[in-house]
Amino acid sequence: MEPDLFTAAAEERQEKDPAGSPLAVRMRPRTLDEVVGQQHLLKPGSPLRRLVGEGSGGPAGPSSVILWGPPGTGKTTLAYVVSKATNKRFVELSAITAGVKEVRAVIDGARRATGGYGKETVLFLDEIHRFSKAQQDSLLPAVENRWVTLIAATTENPYFSVISPLLSRSLLLTLEPLTDEDVRGLLRRALDDERGLKGAVALPEDTEDHLLRIAGGDARRALTALEAAAGAALDKGEAEISLTTLEETVDRAAVKYDRDGDQHYDVASALIKSIRGSDVDAALHYLARMIEAGEDPRFIARRLMISASEDIGLADPNALPIAVAAAQAVVMIGFPEAALTLSHATIALALAPKSNAATTAIGAALEDVRKGLAGAVPAHLRDSHYKGASKLGHGHGYVYPHDVPEGIAAQQYAPDALKDREYYAPTRHGAEARYADAVEWTRKHLGRRRS
Repeated sequence: MEPDLFTAAAEERQEKDPAGSPLAVRMRPRTLDEVVGQQHLLKPGSPLRRLVGEGSGGPAGPSSVILWGPPGTGKTTLAYVVSKATNKRFVELSAITAGVKEVRAVIDGARRATGGYGKETVLFLDEIHRFSKAQQDSLLPAVENRWVTLIAATTENPYFSVISPLLSRSLLLTLEPLTDEDVRGLLRRALDDERGLKGAVALPEDTEDHLLRIAGGDARRALTALEAAAGAALDKGEAEISLTTLEETVDRAAVKYDRDGDQHYDVASALIKSIRGSDVDAALHYLARMIEAGEDPRFIARRLMISASEDIGLADPNALPIAVAAAQAVVMIGFPEAALTLSHATIALALAPKSNAATTAIGAALEDVRKGLAGAVPAHLRDSHYKGASKLGHGHGYVYPHDVPEGIAAQQYAPDALKDREYYAPTRHGAEARYADAVEWTRKHLGRRRS
C-alpha cells in the first residue's frame, strides 16, 4: 500500500465524529483561501494555485516547488490543502524514514498511473534536507520529466541542503513566520466557527495577548492552548477564558511585556547593559523574559551583534563571529530551539573581556569629518592607474610597504589636517592587549608623534 498524507481511516473518523478531533485538526484549512498567512504565495496564478488546478494551464503544467520556512509556518498545511483540492494522485514520503527504494516505488507508480489512467501524481516529501545527495539524485528524472510534481518541505536553507540540479528544476517558495495578526485571526475564527468552539466561550483581550505570546507564531500551538483553556473554563462554568485559567492550563505565567511599548525597549536595554556589565546571570534573566514573552528572536540576535562590536570589540575578536553565527542560526531553526543559540551567544558575550575602543574610535573619526576636518588625499596616495594621472603627480613618491623591511612604510597617509590624529585607543583587556602593542609599534615606525 502506497503511503498517504492522511490515512483513509483517520479521515473517515473525523467525518463521522469531528468533535472528537483536536481543534487544530478541525480548523485545518480546506482551501487555499482559508490558509492563514503566506499571502505572498497565494496570489492568483501562483504555483500553489496552479497545483490545485486553478487557471487554464494549457501547455505549461504546474511546477515542482520547494517550501522553505521555520517550523509552524504551514508547510504541511499547504501540502494538505493541495491533497484535498487537487484531482491528482497524492503521495507523501518523509525523508526521515524513506530511502531510494521508496522513492523509486513512488516514481514507478506515478508512471503507471499516468500511462494507464492519465492520472498525474503529486509527491509531498517532508524534511527533504535529511535526504542524502544520492537520495535527492533519485528524484531528478521524475521531476525533470514531470512524472511527479514535487512538493518538498524543509526548515534548512535549501541552497546548502538541496542539490543544485533539483533546485534548478523546482521553484523555491519561502514561507514567512506567522504574524501575531495572522494567529489572532485564526484564534477568533476558531472561537466562532462551527468546526471550532461555536461561540461557547469568549476570549478577553489580555488572555488573547498571552495566547499569542505562547504561540510564538505557531498556529497549531495557539489552537492547542486555546482548546485546553476553553475546556478548563467550561468545566468551571465560566463564559470566558480568564487569564488565570489560561495560565493554569498551560502552566506559564503571563509575562508583563509589551513588544510594542516600553517593556520591549526596557528589557532589551537591560539585557545589553547586563552583558556590558559582565553579569551573565542578569543577562540570562532578561533574555528569558524576552523569549517567554514571544519576542522575535531576530530582534534579540541583532542586539547581540551590536553589543559584540560596541562593548567587546577586539578585546575578544570571537565575540562578533559568535553573535553573527547566532543570528544566522535563529533564522534557520526558530523557537523553541533558538533559545539555546541565543543563550550560547549571551553567555559568551557577557563573560568576554570588554572594550568600547572600536566604538569611540569611529565616533571620534565621524565627529572630525562632520566638523569639516577632511582635506585633500595626499598626492602620493591618489589613484595613478588612469591615463594622465602621472602628469598630475598622482602616485609620485608612494612607497610600497611590501618593499621595505618589516612592511611599514614611513609616509603620510592621512590628509594634512589630520596627519597627527589618533582615533583608536585600545585597552589592554583580553586579546586587545596585543592590538595595543601593535598600534604602538606601527605608529612608531610610521614616524608619528606620540599623543
